[in-house]
Amino acid sequence: MPPARSVVLVVEDEPLQRLMAVDLVEEAGFDVVDVAGADEAVLVLESRPDIRVVFTDIDMPGGLDGMRFAATIRDRWPPIELVIVSGRRRPRADELPARGVFFSKPYKKEEITAVIRRMAG
Repeated sequence: MPPARSVVLVVEDEPLQRLMAVDLVEEAGFDVVDVAGADEAVLVLESRPDIRVVFTDIDMPGGLDGMRFAATIRDRWPPIELVIVSGRRRPRADELPARGVFFSKPYKKEEITAVIRRMAG
């Protein structure tokens, strides 16, 4: 039986951006779970212990934006790695959670792929 592939959770409220992120992660060889917001993502994390990496946008509607969501992950699921993206905001290094990596949109697919592979490896 082949080893299980690492699972990446994509959290993006814009449907086209989410589709592009899902394609990027799948092309990199990972299984993907995708949701439109942080509240839904928390429910997924509570039920899926196989999530290794979360790829999240900062700018999302609802109770949790991407930065607060990332902080929640770091508090509740410390082993999960974080890739944080935004087209509007550039957080300072001291705003990023431990081991969180930030990319501005539009990001380079190769850079994101390399980081996710390193994190999941």
